[in-house]
Amino acid sequence: MPDPTERIWITGASQGIGAALARAYAARGARLVLSARSEEALLALADEIGRAEVVPVDVADLTSLARAAARIAEGGPLDKAITLAALYDPGKVTEIDPETAARIVTVNLTGAFHFARTAAPLLRDGGDLVLTGSVAGYVGLPQGQIYSASKAGVINLAETLRAELAPRVAVRLISPGFVDTRLTERNDFAMPGLLQPDEAARRILRGLDGRRFEVHFPRRLTWPLKLLRSMSYGLSLRLTARLVR
Repeated sequence: MPDPTERIWITGASQGIGAALARAYAARGARLVLSARSEEALLALADEIGRAEVVPVDVADLTSLARAAARIAEGGPLDKAITLAALYDPGKVTEIDPETAARIVTVNLTGAFHFARTAAPLLRDGGDLVLTGSVAGYVGLPQGQIYSASKAGVINLAETLRAELAPRVAVRLISPGFVDTRLTERNDFAMPGLLQPDEAARRILRGLDGRRFEVHFPRRLTWPLKLLRSMSYGLSLRLTARLVR
């Protein structure tokens, strides 16, 4: 049975899935530490849900993370540390601005690495370190962009940390499909299985209450992509090439 008084650190909490997940945990009575770069948005959310501490942070900045960790440590150990911070820019890999691509990798992949190293010592024994990948990281798809490559890296990172940090810390992975946020508003294609942030948050909360390594949804999207990933390149690359045409 989950403990409703858990102390939980959420980065990327200022909007989208992160804000929805904060609301869901707050409704259950959890004590929250909310982080993102936008302090104003975090303060508004904290005022809305109550029982929340605001600690602004940039996961791409080690100094920022170190300051945040020092503040969070003063309140005692964490039960969960969850990062949902991400950047996204749809389009072809060969057409993206190189500086934008570098920033996406820095926030999505390097940021997850920095967060994991910072958050792990703050967790109680048996606590959860939760990284957010994406179903876009399962397999290289047309217009997957550098975002997909960065999320593939996060998946690999989570798998490695799962082995390295066990048994003291349980590393978990969230792999969402399409969720209606300001990031996906930029997509100019049909998004199968599109979910609202509140529904995504409910699925994440329910999944993290269990003990499985990965929480992935919606299944009607994730299972076909997992099947595609399991195929030989000879077959899978022929199938993905059809998506271009």
